[in-house]
Amino acid sequence: MTLSCGGTVILAENALHLPALPAAREVTLINTVPSAMAELVRTKAVPTGVRVVNLAGEALAQSLVDEIYWLGHIEKVYDLYGPSEDTTYSTYTLRTAGGRANIGRPIANTQAYLVDGQREPVPIGVPGEILLGGAGLARGYLNRPELTAEKFIPNPFSTEPGARLYRTGDLGRYLPDGRIEYLGRLDRQVKIRGFRIELGEIESVLREVSEVRDVVTVVREDTPGDQRLVAYLVSRDGALPVSELRNRASTKLPSYMVPAAFVELAQFPLTPNGKVDRQALPAPVGANVVVANTYEAPRTPAEHKLAEIWAEVLRVKNPGVNDNFFALGGHSLLATQVMTRLRAAWGVTVSLRSLFDYPTIRTLAAHVETLAGIHSEHGDPTAGNLVTGTV
Repeated sequence: MTLSCGGTVILAENALHLPALPAAREVTLINTVPSAMAELVRTKAVPTGVRVVNLAGEALAQSLVDEIYWLGHIEKVYDLYGPSEDTTYSTYTLRTAGGRANIGRPIANTQAYLVDGQREPVPIGVPGEILLGGAGLARGYLNRPELTAEKFIPNPFSTEPGARLYRTGDLGRYLPDGRIEYLGRLDRQVKIRGFRIELGEIESVLREVSEVRDVVTVVREDTPGDQRLVAYLVSRDGALPVSELRNRASTKLPSYMVPAAFVELAQFPLTPNGKVDRQALPAPVGANVVVANTYEAPRTPAEHKLAEIWAEVLRVKNPGVNDNFFALGGHSLLATQVMTRLRAAWGVTVSLRSLFDYPTIRTLAAHVETLAGIHSEHGDPTAGNLVTGTV
């Protein structure tokens, strides 16, 4: 669409790389997910030439909308909603500062209906499942006829032969002006940083480990704006092999579905009717978090400082020098916070890629010491080989 309107498309490997792009000053519109935009706003990395921001893939909090407008040079913030089954975008709305969160109305040639459990239309203000129809609807799922039949249903509101609707599994309600307010998921499918995640799929993979008796996976947001996957496990007997759990999850699941923390419990808290009480599951802090490596304390000043930074950013106590940043729950958004703190502590600019190349405190400290020209008598004797990071 941008090209057809005479514009220029600038592609970035990662939305967080925006401020470092050679063409950053040419950017007038950003299209990304809310979590990435929140980090760009937090780090003051939104180019002043940007006028329009399109956000999709996650629920868009009003607080973030307000922060974007507070930048002063943003004229419009659009909230785009829709699943891939309906060609990505199905509804849109222009969000305003101080307004109310909503996903707007259907785009052209798209229909949206809110229905109850009997697939009858719900009145204004009453929650219902969002059903989508129109020209953007997919034919179905490849080689999955049962799922296609379950999700793509005949359209009872259309007189067009063969018309269908897609059951999104999303919950919404009509506002008095006809716009739709998004209320969350009907099932256990969630979205984190724009990725669609089935919690049951993660649990199925972890249950394959023989020492695991049961597992429950949830999304926690103990710090506002930072959603993390946490796996709670009950072992059959003895300690859980967390290294095997991480390896199995990493080999069978995409990286964004690997839990940030594994919490071992003697038993799950239960509701009065015997179901797992997810609201009562403890926060993943302290002694109940299973760690993979034997703890090794920092030795050099750089390692001590990095340990402080990791503890603050990752919210873990006493990270060891051999602990992997990403295994402790780190991701690209948190990685940018580490980069900012490194710049403040040592005055060096370390690329985001460096954290992938040097994901432990020991290796990253050696790399930072090299960049900063620091000589440590107690550093890693192999530090001289770790000089390939990009400044």
